[in-house]
Formats: sequence, structure tokens, C-alpha cells
Amino acid sequence: MLGVSVIEASPSLPDSGQVFTKQTLVKGQPTDIRCVDVAGQTFVIGNGPVRTASLEDEWFEDLADPHAAMAALRRLPGRWRPDIFTFWQRMPDTTAQHAFHTEWEDIAVLPIKSYDHWWQHQIKSRVRNQIRKSEKEGLVVKEVPYDDEFVRGMTAIFNETPVRQGRPFWHYGKSVEEVKEQFSRYIHRERMIGAYHEGELVGFIMLSNAGRYGVTGQIISSIKHRDKSPNNALIAKAVELCEQLRLEYLIYLFWTEDSLAEFKRRCGFEPVKVPRYFVPLTWKGRLALACGAHRGWKAMIPAGLKARLKALRSKWYDAKSP
Repeated sequence: MLGVSVIEASPSLPDSGQVFTKQTLVKGQPTDIRCVDVAGQTFVIGNGPVRTASLEDEWFEDLADPHAAMAALRRLPGRWRPDIFTFWQRMPDTTAQHAFHTEWEDIAVLPIKSYDHWWQHQIKSRVRNQIRKSEKEGLVVKEVPYDDEFVRGMTAIFNETPVRQGRPFWHYGKSVEEVKEQFSRYIHRERMIGAYHEGELVGFIMLSNAGRYGVTGQIISSIKHRDKSPNNALIAKAVELCEQLRLEYLIYLFWTEDSLAEFKRRCGFEPVKVPRYFVPLTWKGRLALACGAHRGWKAMIPAGLKARLKALRSKWYDAKSP
């Protein structure tokens, strides 16, 4: 059985089994989060009325032993003990293997056989035409290093507009130094793909290698160059790189019926369900799970009402935009 000793530790001293604080980005802002190491894996303990614990790098590693992790988390002192433990199964393991309370996550998955197969059979003709058009207009897409020149291009794209997709853009207003530091945290597993027009960076993907699949981290392009379809060209290069790395899937995070859904469909992505488990560790966790509060208050809003609220939010920020 796994043991957990509990002391406060600085981010530079997260010894195994200790509760410690580290900094990460939450909604684009540097935020301190509380973590605990259990048998070589780091779990994040959330705040709020119902505290949830989950594997920090769940996109990139499998949970080694759910029962041992649950037992260790239950032994934490009350001020740190999570109310609910949640974990999921990564692609391609899509059949539920555990008897815990199970819900299903929809993720956007593009199976990778080869670049040619993607080009010929998985994308819409509109996407092929857009990529051909971008090439004719001089768009160059290539893998690039994470250096000062690339970061300056990133920052210029971030600061192009304060509102994207109908809401305030998290990274607007940041300096080159802030962007360089904040986005360097995970470059050990990321490949940078840039789209250039006449030497100017007009879009990029930070493609993460999760072992079994690639994950599109940040993908963004300049609004003034949108007519050149840089995002389509970036996805094409990501597919090519996944083939080179022998990754069987490219994942565009979660599948949601929003403004990005049609773009994902046209580029060959499809919704795939993977099981997520929720295990109550306290009486508060059991109560939250029973009343549907385990995913937070936003998840309790009916889908129709949520869509209307998002539309109103978009109109509000569009009206405020210069």
C-alpha cells in the first residue's frame, strides 16, 4: 500500500509523498496549485466547496494503481484531503475497465494511418482546396525551434486582439518575456510548427507527444491572415509529423459542439468516448456525486441554457471590441 507523508514544500523541493505547491497556467494566468506525489505520480488537489484530485498529466501518462492512489489520498489530513478522486483511460483504451461511477468524455480524435490516407480519405475537399490555396499564396509551414524569434511571433499573434471566439483572450497583453517563460514549461515534450507568410509568423501549433498520440496544445493564427487558412495548413503539418513519429492518433482535446466543431470535422477529427471515473473519498464527495455537483456548477447548467448564455457572452464582447 502506498504511503503519503505530508509537509509543505517549495516548488523546487517536491519530494515523493509530500504535499507541495507549484505554479502552472490556469486560464492563461500563473496560478499556484496544490499537489501530492504518490509513488512517482503527481496529483493535483483542487480548491472550492468540493475538492477534486486528479492525475496532473493525465493526457500523458496512465494511472498506475487507482486503488493505491485512492487509499493514499484518503489518508491526507482533512485540510488537504480531496472529496472526489477522478481519473480516466487514455486513447486507445476506450472500454471501461473499472466498476467506479463512470461518465464518458468526448475527445476529438484523428486516426493516423499516413499523410496520404488523411489527404485522400479523411478530409473534406474544401480543406484540400484551402491548403492548396494557402501554398499558392506563399504560406510556408515548417517545424521550428522554440527560440526568441518564434516567441516574438507568438506574442504578436496573442496581442492582435483582446477577444477571440467571443470571450476575452487569456494571453492578450502579455510581454515577450512573459510568453517565453510561461510557454517553456512543457517544451521537453512539444514540437513547434509555425506557419509563415513573407517571413512573418502568422500561426502555430505546439504539438505534444503523449507516446500513443499527439496532442494539439496551443493552436492559433493571425486574424488578418485568416484568408490564407493557416490553421488547416498547420493541421496538415501536424499529421505529417505524427506519421514521422509513428503516433497513431492526433487529438484536438475535447469534442464540443461549438465554433470549432465544424473545423474539426472537416479536418478529419471525430468524437470518441473515453471513460472517466469519479470516486468519492469523503461524505461531501458522496453528496456531490449524488446530486451531480462533482463536475462543478457550470456542468449543472442545462445544455440549451448554456448555449444561449455563451451566445449572449459573445455578443457582449463583440460589442465591446474596437
